[in-house]
Amino acid sequence: MITEKQDSAVRSKPEADQAKKPPKRRRASRKVRMLEEALEAEQGKSKEYLSRLKYLQADFDNYRKRMVREFQEVTQRSNERLIASVLNVVDDLERAIETGRKTENTDALLEGVEMVYKNLYGLLEREGLTRIKAIGKPFDPNMHEILAKVPTDDHDDGIVIEEARKGFIFKGKVMRPSVVMISSKKEGSEEK
Repeated sequence: MITEKQDSAVRSKPEADQAKKPPKRRRASRKVRMLEEALEAEQGKSKEYLSRLKYLQADFDNYRKRMVREFQEVTQRSNERLIASVLNVVDDLERAIETGRKTENTDALLEGVEMVYKNLYGLLEREGLTRIKAIGKPFDPNMHEILAKVPTDDHDDGIVIEEARKGFIFKGKVMRPSVVMISSKKEGSEEK
């Protein structure tokens, strides 16, 4: 048999203490190790996600800069094309001016200026500009500005009867409204 002294000597050894740890402590230290390993794994994932995010941000910034640059290039090419077309009209105007200085024939000069006008208007139409047709139409505040109301019995109330300045639409958007005179009923006239 083991005496009490022997038993206490055996228990004082650290190994004996480890072997005799209660099962709860062993489970707790195992859980702590598992949690530490899980934490390390999650920290690794976090670093990887952060790295990916930084690359995505850099890619997006590069994409945005490229789009801005491409938009500027497209705008510049479009402007160059328009300027080249307008230069043709300028050439026609210069020829008309030279012809006007050299000739007494005003009909030839007028014909040349009309040709230049048609070329310029054709150029603007090809670019998407259309004229607002106002005369005879009901007043539309989105397309017209009222210069004056003209009392008359010849037209219904609010009909455009005269255009002081032409209006234009560019690709569906009003660039410049027509300045118009509209009809109004004369004072004292009765509706029929």
